Amino acid sequence: MSEPSDGKQTATTPGEVREQVERTRAELGETVQALADKADVKARAKDKGVEVKERTVEVAGQAKEKTAEVAGHAAAKAGELRARASKAAHAVQDKVPEPVRDRAAQAADQVRDTAAKAGGVWQEKAPEPLRQQTAQGVRLARENRALILAAASAAVLVWLTVRHRKG
Repeated sequence: MSEPSDGKQTATTPGEVREQVERTRAELGETVQALADKADVKARAKDKGVEVKERTVEVAGQAKEKTAEVAGHAAAKAGELRARASKAAHAVQDKVPEPVRDRAAQAADQVRDTAAKAGGVWQEKAPEPLRQQTAQGVRLARENRALILAAASAAVLVWLTVRHRKG
């Protein structure tokens, strides 16, 4: 065999030449196929689309699992908080003496009656812009009813306690 300038040995016998030609054909066929695959943009895009779809399905499954896990934790935490709030409310109710609860209920009834009467007078005599502003205030009070009731209850309890200690 002789050696060309690129460093590969060349065949000297016809059998070696045939063998070298077959190897070169195989290499050339693989190279042509690789170039054809690179040039086939439609097939490459389709393959990429399949990859993206598979990845999206995988990520969506993971997100669904995580969402279910977080929702479960949130529901459990909400249940705990609800139970704590109920327990605290019962504890406060149990500590308030019966006469205080009765007086608070009577005071609430009196306030409701007085408010109803005042509302009737108000509707008859108040100017329209003032009624609109008042209606807005009432809406805000209704939206924050629990906070207002808690503050009013605390104030009544403090007042009754102070009054009871003095008298």
